[in-house]
Amino acid sequence: MARTPGRGRLVVFEGAEGVGKSTQIALLLDGLASAGVPHLALREPGGTALGDEIRRLLLDPARDDVTARAEALLFMASRAQLVEHEIRPALGRGETVVLDRFFLSTYAYQVAGRGLAEEDIRQANRFATGGLVPDLTLLLALAEGAGLARADARGGRDRMERSGDEFHRRVTAAFTRFASQEWQAAHPECGPIERVDASGSESDVRRRVADVLGSRWPETFDPLSRSHKSGY
Repeated sequence: MARTPGRGRLVVFEGAEGVGKSTQIALLLDGLASAGVPHLALREPGGTALGDEIRRLLLDPARDDVTARAEALLFMASRAQLVEHEIRPALGRGETVVLDRFFLSTYAYQVAGRGLAEEDIRQANRFATGGLVPDLTLLLALAEGAGLARADARGGRDRMERSGDEFHRRVTAAFTRFASQEWQAAHPECGPIERVDASGSESDVRRRVADVLGSRWPETFDPLSRSHKSGY
């Protein structure tokens, strides 16, 4: 989808469990607020009243009866509501939308993890989003197993995190594939993807995120990149 004049930007954070998305999103939002950049933070699933109810169902550890197809369709329903009611209006206002998970997670968790057919998921996503394509996806990456160990340190696992080690190995391997130019060329519906090394300290990762954003949109993100040493 071509970006129209005055339209905002959709920046997505992706990655396997425990890579630090929430932390880096919070740091970026602080920087955007300090710089006076109009923005909106959202997450998947969730972000609307309907989406929040779907999120509760999808992540409830007691819900062990959700089939793979039902899971995928619930994610899509939340996405359709979010795109229509929050993302498109914010982009129309010229805001930078910072989104925690989007289409890449569906490819990773429902296609690679659950084994659903990629073309079925692709068509369902096209229907749910109306063809919306992110302007940039920041793919945070850690060595296999490191992210889930971080997630375990936070406390009990939710339903998705309890899907088993083999499931999460498939998910992590999928996210690794997504960073390749060959995969991206075959999946233009996902937009440009930049891999970001998520190892090291929070400030190390923050600097890498700021550098990627600053190199792509210097007019907006260069001040954040230059000031990362003082907290973005």
